[in-house]
Amino acid sequence: MTLTELKYIVTLAQEQHFGRAADRCYVSQPTLSVAVKKLEDELGVLLFERSKNAVRVTDMGEQIVRQAQRVLEESERIRELASAGKDQLRSPLRVGAIYTIGPYLFPHLVPQLQQAAPQMPLYIEENYTAVLRRKLRNGELDAIIVALPFTEPDVVTLPLYDEVFVMLLPSKHPLAQEQEVKADQLKCSDMLLLGEGHCFRDQVLQACPSLKQASDPQQAITEGSSLETLRHMVASGFGVTILPQSAAGEGLYAPGLLCTRPFSSPQPMRTVALAWRASFPRPKAIDVLRDTIKQCNIRLS
Repeated sequence: MTLTELKYIVTLAQEQHFGRAADRCYVSQPTLSVAVKKLEDELGVLLFERSKNAVRVTDMGEQIVRQAQRVLEESERIRELASAGKDQLRSPLRVGAIYTIGPYLFPHLVPQLQQAAPQMPLYIEENYTAVLRRKLRNGELDAIIVALPFTEPDVVTLPLYDEVFVMLLPSKHPLAQEQEVKADQLKCSDMLLLGEGHCFRDQVLQACPSLKQASDPQQAITEGSSLETLRHMVASGFGVTILPQSAAGEGLYAPGLLCTRPFSSPQPMRTVALAWRASFPRPKAIDVLRDTIKQCNIRLS
């Protein structure tokens, strides 16, 4: 059993396709196929179910691939320890963020991080929490930025900052006359929310108990695919919405078109957190990322 063979099975489990896995490992497909079969014979178990059109990891294979991922990460840690003078801020850092954080944080984070670690390129990705969780666990991402609660075995989660929710509404809307909005008295007649699958939608519905599910025919909620879409719909006069403060963006439109209103106490909010694998071998990179995000939050507040 070699580290190369372990890398092959981890990559094959991620791609579920021999050709793509071979390309990622920079070997021919027959070379990867023979190596995987050799490892299966050595272990005496079938790691993958093969068909003409698909490759699926077996139940036993899932366990072995997870352990192989840990072994590969530990081997990387050994390399880091053996090269004590190696700069942890030279290699690319792969960072993911949920859709409701990335577009508003990354424009601040990228230039700030370039100043803090100019030789550490930043690969960024926006996705749903479930996808980011899987990619972090599989080693496809080094760290992810999510909203709490978030728990995952062998993953460190560090709260970074709290962000309040605000109402975004047309300036002529009746609620615009109020200084504060009560979260438990909102109606759904003109409310715009994200669609199913977005954690921010769930947080809003939890924070505002008077909002009912869109499946209720008496109080249907109009859905949008992104916070940007919701903001544009409010600007067009279609309704009102609830956004994290960083996404409100009322100043992006003509003066006097939109306004924001805070919620009365207790204000609904979310906690933004950074998560990374406990075995990740570049703690200095995580430290720089953490500190830079906190600096960005000062600029966003």
